[in-house]
Amino acid sequence: MYYYLTMKKLCLFFLLCSAAAFAQEPLKQTLSFSIGGQVKNASVITMDSLNSYAIKPIGDIKVTDHTGTFKHEDDQLKGILLKDILNHTILNAASPKLYSRFYFACTGNDGYVVVYSWNELFNTEVGNHVFIIMEKNGIKADKMPESIQMTSTTDFKTGRRYLHNLDKIVVGKVE
Repeated sequence: MYYYLTMKKLCLFFLLCSAAAFAQEPLKQTLSFSIGGQVKNASVITMDSLNSYAIKPIGDIKVTDHTGTFKHEDDQLKGILLKDILNHTILNAASPKLYSRFYFACTGNDGYVVVYSWNELFNTEVGNHVFIIMEKNGIKADKMPESIQMTSTTDFKTGRRYLHNLDKIVVGKVE
């Protein structure tokens, strides 16, 4: 009897797992993202508007997981500094003294979220290394299946803040 119940539970488990796997849809490519939240005016950044920014050579990066284990290398990266794009966003702050309370929650269309503080992007060296990727391995962003991508190239574990299919940036404020 125990064997029968165990096998029944095991079969149910595998049935549920396989149903969940088949229910997952492939990620859709993003060609624009919104900026909203604690801002004076929400905006939408399109691939065309990204092309109006200065695109800088980034070089090659080794992508690692949360343990530091090498996953893959991305070559010939070119990108736009995230802070250059966010420079046009006016925060809902009565005074610049309050900027230290703000953060940017960058979300992919799969729900993955990467967070940067205002100080991190605009008041430390980190901000000079957080990019929206415009070209990777010789392929332009609009031709990549997982665009719009972003990365923080000086992170120790680069995969933690490597985001695919950026969908939105929500500006928040710590009260």
